Amino acid sequence: MPPRLLVYTRTADYRHDSIPDAVAAVRALGRFAVEHTEDPADLERPLDGFAAVVFLSTSGEVLTPAGRARLERYVGSGGGFAGVHAAACTEYGWPYYGELLGARFTRHPACQPGRVLVADPGHPATRQLPAEWRFTDEWYDFDRAPGGGARMLLRADETSYEGGGMGADHPLAWCREQGPAGGRVFYTALGHRADAYRDPVFLTHLNGGLTWAGRLFE
Repeated sequence: MPPRLLVYTRTADYRHDSIPDAVAAVRALGRFAVEHTEDPADLERPLDGFAAVVFLSTSGEVLTPAGRARLERYVGSGGGFAGVHAAACTEYGWPYYGELLGARFTRHPACQPGRVLVADPGHPATRQLPAEWRFTDEWYDFDRAPGGGARMLLRADETSYEGGGMGADHPLAWCREQGPAGGRVFYTALGHRADAYRDPVFLTHLNGGLTWAGRLFE
């Protein structure tokens, strides 16, 4: 049986129309047995049987206190966590979540075409990607450069679109480890539009990130 992936898409703020397409795309990757939920009670139960927990365009406060404690214990014991797009717009009231993700969303310009730059071609989420490619998204700005020893994977080229607010070193995707047990954390800001989940380059990126977080890649 393939490794299990818990995909969580609960929203308490903005809800992306792309969520059904995103869940279907993760299932179609075929690397995991995907369990999809929007019930916060499912994050209160033991998570040890999952290779990774994925917050896929979640928004707002989506966890109960028991769910927060459970997720923190899971990652702290070496579990995998992946955040996609609006996962950075989630759990602003929980300081640990900001530490876990490494940075939080602040704003974005209008959704528009721009250019993605590979910052580190040696990671499973990037090694099969072109060095740069055109993509249409919201080009999130963050409150800071990702902390916690984050490894930068993708950057946004702010000269390729209007309204960027972070300058030349604009983080777009990264990974890091959390806690002494080395819990794996992957985040990508891409994935706003439904057609992103039919884009082969983006799906290659997403597949690499999820499989790394779930320890299918070392």
